[in-house]
Amino acid sequence: MALCLVATPTALAGQADISARGGEIRFGGRLHTQFATSSADYGKATDFFTRRARLTIDVRVTPLLDARVQPDFGGGKLEVKDAYFRLGFDRAFRVSMGQFKRAFDLFELNSSTEIVVVERTGRIDGVDACAGVGGVCSLSRFTEKLGYSDRDIGVKVDGSLGERVRYMATLTNGTGTSGSDENSGKSLAARLSLDLTDDVTLAGNVSRHDYLDSRDSSRVATAFGADLELGGFRDGTHLQLGLVAGANWLEPTEDGPPRFLAWQGILSRYFPLEGSRLEAIEPMARVSRGDPERTTPTDAGMVVTPGLFLYLKGRNRIGANLDIYRQGPQSTQYSCKVQTYLYY
Repeated sequence: MALCLVATPTALAGQADISARGGEIRFGGRLHTQFATSSADYGKATDFFTRRARLTIDVRVTPLLDARVQPDFGGGKLEVKDAYFRLGFDRAFRVSMGQFKRAFDLFELNSSTEIVVVERTGRIDGVDACAGVGGVCSLSRFTEKLGYSDRDIGVKVDGSLGERVRYMATLTNGTGTSGSDENSGKSLAARLSLDLTDDVTLAGNVSRHDYLDSRDSSRVATAFGADLELGGFRDGTHLQLGLVAGANWLEPTEDGPPRFLAWQGILSRYFPLEGSRLEAIEPMARVSRGDPERTTPTDAGMVVTPGLFLYLKGRNRIGANLDIYRQGPQSTQYSCKVQTYLYY
């Protein structure tokens, strides 16, 4: 881990508000720069790259209407992340149209400026062994690659019912951020959260993803999940637990798509530092296990990630993770990642 902590931070914080035509515009953004290594037999064993370089443009026209546009220049290419028009009729009922995250698991819905894993999927370059989805068998790898979570284009409704209950539902193309749909079907995801106490939240979620099979026929795959969260980001002890099961439609068989099962836990502890140039330190640990075909237990894999985050101010920080992966009889693979987080 010592090698993963060599970095020199520069932190900036701020925001800009301007008026333009019929509304108020607020600019912000994030810049995440990563150094990653891989123990796999791979042509790029070490790499420096820009993981995210996003400009966030929030627009408020009236108390009823607001919007967001968020382009990303990470990796040297332009991609639109969020781009939506939202009507806030009431705190219990908001409607959005555009591109946003689907209403599924907790780990994907959390912002990359908050999470305490450098890579949600536990990516190890050169490892592509997980049946159907490739990469490593982690919870986020299944939900992202199978189209149950992450961004898509469509309509979202969400809101709060009283002080303890929140809901979210999305109806989307199912093709991700690529634009137009590939068939006439639509993907549906829904999530319901209940605050059991001020510090404990329990949620359930379901996602039905439409796709084209090898014969270009429309099919539907379903996944279910549940998650539990204790505490919050930058607030003492924080624990997130999640379980997802569903159809691994990218690994078709004669009997139809096999069933996958994945679970994940992330534990961290935020320690404020008084009288120091650092605002806080936060050690963390993740365990994520995924089985791409439950009838074949030897193909399951597990990612174990110890790590440490150093906070300069708010979400401006440096994070280091050591992702350790083992799948069946295969040899253990490692990836050390260091990432700087600039938030403004």
